[in-house]
Amino acid sequence: MTQAETRPPLPPFTRETAIRKVRMAEDAWNTRDPERVSRAYTEDCRWRNRAEFPAGRGEIVAFLERKWARELEYRLIKELWAFAGNRISVRFAYEYRDDTGNWFRAHGNENWEFDERGLMRLRLASINDQPISGNQRLFRWPQGPRPEGHPGLSDLGL
Repeated sequence: MTQAETRPPLPPFTRETAIRKVRMAEDAWNTRDPERVSRAYTEDCRWRNRAEFPAGRGEIVAFLERKWARELEYRLIKELWAFAGNRISVRFAYEYRDDTGNWFRAHGNENWEFDERGLMRLRLASINDQPISGNQRLFRWPQGPRPEGHPGLSDLGL
């Protein structure tokens, strides 16, 4: 296996490597770059995301392009919930506004399963949207990865 074919950290995960994997995923999603995000998944990865079921990198890219075209000013925080072997469970929240200026905070959970190369082959997400006002926003850093030292979900009481 070459470095290009792997996505460290690799399973089986320890607490430290699971936390690192979660933060790497958060940072990638906060770029809002569908191609970059898709490279963390196997070519035949399967997802469940709300009522959509993308399969494979091509469908994942198309899904993310649609998502970030309608979820403007997107900011995400993920937090490790549990891990074992090649699986990680996370909880997350993200904030965004729609094209009419309405703000939302989405809360959810994801279950991830990885192959031996550290690529995610299964992502199951359950997500609920909560309307918020602009002054209720908690995720206000500049577009891109969450800055070091910014509070996580537990620190924010989420």
